[in-house]
Amino acid sequence: MCVDGFGDHAKRLMAAQGVSLRDLSARIRFDAGYLSKVLAGKRPVSAAVARAVDDALGAGGGLVALAGSATAEDRDRVAHRGAHRDPAAVAALASVLAAARRADDVLPARVMIPTVTAQVTQLRRFAAEARGAAAEPAAYVAAEGVQFLGWLHAEGGHHPTAARVLAEAEARADALADAHAGGVLAAQAANFRGYLARQQDNPRGMARWFGAAYHTPGATPLQRVGDAVQAAHGWALMGERVEAARLMGHAGELLDSAGEGDQAPGAAYWLSPEFSRLNLGLGHLGLGDHDQAAAHLRAGLAGLPAEWHGSEWAAEYRGFLAQAEAGHA
Repeated sequence: MCVDGFGDHAKRLMAAQGVSLRDLSARIRFDAGYLSKVLAGKRPVSAAVARAVDDALGAGGGLVALAGSATAEDRDRVAHRGAHRDPAAVAALASVLAAARRADDVLPARVMIPTVTAQVTQLRRFAAEARGAAAEPAAYVAAEGVQFLGWLHAEGGHHPTAARVLAEAEARADALADAHAGGVLAAQAANFRGYLARQQDNPRGMARWFGAAYHTPGATPLQRVGDAVQAAHGWALMGERVEAARLMGHAGELLDSAGEGDQAPGAAYWLSPEFSRLNLGLGHLGLGDHDQAAAHLRAGLAGLPAEWHGSEWAAEYRGFLAQAEAGHA
């Protein structure tokens, strides 16, 4: 587990902005010596320090999330010799991963990748050593962590690495004993490979991987909505309008039938009917329905939490909105 993620992220943000430790100390009025120990992981991060550093570096809540992701008790539990048999240690690892995933909504991939790489290395090791009641939960957290790392590499433009890591994520998901949990993760890994194909301007790959995600047993309704319309986008870009329209129709039916019980899975926490409109916009854009595409993309972007608007992945949708508006004009 990467227990010093707060310090790592803060120091990278400081370096990127040309902020020295002395500068940071002056900005937030905490002693430089004390801050040095906090950033080095030698002192605990208080809520007050986390918020002050986050505000000073413009981290948008990402540093606060990392600082609060693991308590001292959690760190001691994971470090303990018997942790690989302790389900509570797995829960501590999962809480750190969840915080890192949320931080991705406000921090760029290049900042996230080094810390998450170290974290995933620990998750792989922990899963390999886990026994008893901790074994299956540890395997799940490792599969989710590997998948997240693959996403970050895709988002950061590291295409060969992303493809390799996401293939590992699919294999780990398929190996899980819990068919539902494995299906959710396997579908999401395939979805991320579709995203990777889109980054590479590969519509055939988009249709293939988003289509595979759509047909993965265990995928939730909201996952399948996004998979269907993004597969439709790929088909449409290849000129296969009939198949694209068919998938768009299926997605609409799924979205119309989604009820309150159709909650986003933890591995895809961002999914919501509002978020789904972003991907509906992509399908309409591929079909040349610029008015519809722009309406969906505007509504989807407006429905995002305010802190997500500066994320790298939201910028892609703003680019698609510009395309739709230009096509309408």
